[in-house]
Amino acid sequence: MSNQLFDLLLTGTLDTLVMVGGSALLAFCLGLPLALALVCTDQRGIYPSKTINTILGTIVNITRSIPFLILMVALIPITRWIVGTSYGLWAATVPLTLAATPFFARIAEVSLKEVDFGLIEAAQAIGCNRRQIIWHVLLPEALSGIVAGFTVTVVTMINSSAIAGAIGAGGLGDVAYRYGYQRFDVHIMVAVIIVLVVLVMLIQYLGDQLSQQLNKRAL
Repeated sequence: MSNQLFDLLLTGTLDTLVMVGGSALLAFCLGLPLALALVCTDQRGIYPSKTINTILGTIVNITRSIPFLILMVALIPITRWIVGTSYGLWAATVPLTLAATPFFARIAEVSLKEVDFGLIEAAQAIGCNRRQIIWHVLLPEALSGIVAGFTVTVVTMINSSAIAGAIGAGGLGDVAYRYGYQRFDVHIMVAVIIVLVVLVMLIQYLGDQLSQQLNKRAL
């Protein structure tokens, strides 16, 4: 591997990690409360509200149904308003976050709904208020599934970041498009694919290990 190719891959990988890492952190901070809101306002939830649940569910479903490329283009005015530009590494975090948040929220919602309802009833029977139920019953019991779902979300974001990179966001997608596709350099294309595969496998492995450890603690 030449020094130039190594430098391109290293820079692209670091840019991808920054892009995905920042967006993933925001998606987690926004998606988990959204998932809790969906679960708690459900008919069997501790804050039942059909109206709120329907509104939140509709927003999540609409956002999830928009392809990432279309979403990224549609958000250009908002992206420019938030970060001051619609081009580059930080500009990509806006559509990445917006795309990943409802995706993660739905996965986390499934994990939260799998918590045994008997545990919630037992907590209510001993006098726990609704906030205590969320912090000491729902989240601890669903944590393993939430971590597994977040891992899937991050992997999906890596794929989306490659699309974003191909249209000016930087990262490995930009390397593959500018130096591989436009210059008809198969070696760079293959190298980028290998790096992406290794990156995804590493993140999936670490996420699976953490999820298993948390599941053992719960048992």
